[in-house]
Amino acid sequence: MKQADRVLEDQQLVATVYEALTRRRPKSRTRGRKGTPAEVVLRLLLLKHIRNWSYQVLEHEVRANLVYRDFTRVGAWKVPDAKTMGRWGLALQPEEVEKIHARIVAIAQENQVVKGRKMRVDTTVVETDIHYPTDSSLLGDGVRVLVRAMKRIGEIACGQGAKLRDRSRSVKLRILEIGRIARTRGGPNRERLQQGYEKLLSSVSRVVGQAKRFSCEIADGMKRAGEVMRQAALESLRQEVETIVPRVQQVMRQTKQRVFGGDTHVAEKLVSIFEPTTEIIRKGKASKPTEFGKMVKIQEAENQIITDYAVYAKRPSDSDLLIDAIETHQQRLGCTPHVAAADAAFYSSKNEAAAHERGVTRVCIPNRSTKSADRKREQKKRWFKQGQKWRTGCEGRISVLKRRHGLRRCHYKGEAGMQRWVGLGTVVS
Repeated sequence: MKQADRVLEDQQLVATVYEALTRRRPKSRTRGRKGTPAEVVLRLLLLKHIRNWSYQVLEHEVRANLVYRDFTRVGAWKVPDAKTMGRWGLALQPEEVEKIHARIVAIAQENQVVKGRKMRVDTTVVETDIHYPTDSSLLGDGVRVLVRAMKRIGEIACGQGAKLRDRSRSVKLRILEIGRIARTRGGPNRERLQQGYEKLLSSVSRVVGQAKRFSCEIADGMKRAGEVMRQAALESLRQEVETIVPRVQQVMRQTKQRVFGGDTHVAEKLVSIFEPTTEIIRKGKASKPTEFGKMVKIQEAENQIITDYAVYAKRPSDSDLLIDAIETHQQRLGCTPHVAAADAAFYSSKNEAAAHERGVTRVCIPNRSTKSADRKREQKKRWFKQGQKWRTGCEGRISVLKRRHGLRRCHYKGEAGMQRWVGLGTVVS
């Protein structure tokens, strides 16, 4: 905590947070009451990720602990409530988090903690906050959200236009029936399973059609509210319906292709109604063969200093990331690493040649499938084995990020939320 306290006294870090907070409103700098100091905001958000707490736990712990009050510079003042701190987290965009991380790396270089002589890189998966996806559960999620939105529309519009027919109960019964069939001893009965899905899809289709009708009636003015604020709420619900309907229709299409067509490899498969960008990633782990989230790159230098991180919208091949990692290392630290280490997934002859061309002396990346005697002899040399031993520290760093700083599962929403979550977890490590 003392070391972190000294680093966070840097004025550039505070200025980055201050600029992010002032962009929330056009005249935040000159009007309104004085806000919470940017230094307090920065320290509270970082303390949350250092301890892997929720905002509610953060509020409770800082209120009751004098050490945390001193570290966050709250002192004897009132501790901000959890909702306020949540709004600060949204104000801090991924770009600001990247600037904070880059500044901390620069501070480490100024203090000669990192010299840039070594570089190691690895990838991992950060899961999104979703339940295990099945076709029936995804259809149930979509119906639940649409019915809830249509109920609120009916209340605001005072019953104008089409009436809601709630099919939530029948959909729930169909989902339970499908679950019982899937768990039958001796394997599921395919015909019964198809019949269950046929009934479920029929009910979901009717709910989707009704949601479309509600949306059209709001757009045409048939469903309207007398007050401005209630009309704004009505328009917001219409946007929610128009967002969810295409996702439910996509789940219906992939369900039909899998259950009735036998196609399990549907392009652009949707695994969550709420986090549509979630990817299905298989990295060959025995304990968790399939993960649902985003691919993340973690890049380190000496003394376990993370010099760069990246969250990828689409999963790339590990072998495509090595040269970019070396170039990022050169850009951040102003020098070419003497040693570049990674696991076998990063190996290719082109990568090895390109790394040597950029000035890397020792490329410690094993080729597991080689049949060359010279290559096998090269990989048994002392410098290569030492480089691979040092590389395994990246596995430990990723383990710490997941166990202590919450990178096992992201609790922020959307792509920007994933980037902020990974960035803040990387900064505090």
